[in-house]
Amino acid sequence: MEPFVKHEGRVALLSRVNVDTDQIIPKQFLKRIERDGFGEFLFFDWRYLSSGEPNPDFELNAERAQGASILLADANFGCGSSREHAVWALSDYGFRVVIAPSFADIFFNNCFKNGVLPVVIPQDVRDELAASYAAQAWDAITVDLENQVLVTDHGISVPFDVDPHKKHMLLNGLDDIGLTLQFDEDISAYEARRQVYQLTY
Repeated sequence: MEPFVKHEGRVALLSRVNVDTDQIIPKQFLKRIERDGFGEFLFFDWRYLSSGEPNPDFELNAERAQGASILLADANFGCGSSREHAVWALSDYGFRVVIAPSFADIFFNNCFKNGVLPVVIPQDVRDELAASYAAQAWDAITVDLENQVLVTDHGISVPFDVDPHKKHMLLNGLDDIGLTLQFDEDISAYEARRQVYQLTY
């Protein structure tokens, strides 16, 4: 997994509360067994009209949002079913960071396991950022995980909290398997001792 230390990216604004995982990646696209290839189906029912053409009224289709790697969302983002595909779709589309006042617990934890940083900020701060973004005051944010701060390209700084263990995992590009493999020598030594014990007894 790619380490996350500092990321600067264009922002896309999604001012919708209670965005559930079935909207993030609809169930008909869950047939793939790989983790990639889901980005084209992200927010499919909102991104496209019944004709298959892009929906000009959907936020991510705006010219300003093209190439965005940071999503400024709203409260209770990622609610609904526990499908990990929701994070895969966001990551495959190009998002490295999702900022919101609150997240559903399972989605929140899945983000860290897949190299996406979920940043929790107060609702009033989120609303101020959304309003100034809509007013075209800024377009991009630098996310500094090491120092736990967001900085907009017009100079507004917003500190955020993050669990120390989850921070360590992201800074070092570790998922659960990568964390376990750090103890590869200890595991191998244990297995060798265990094999000798079994042969002896």
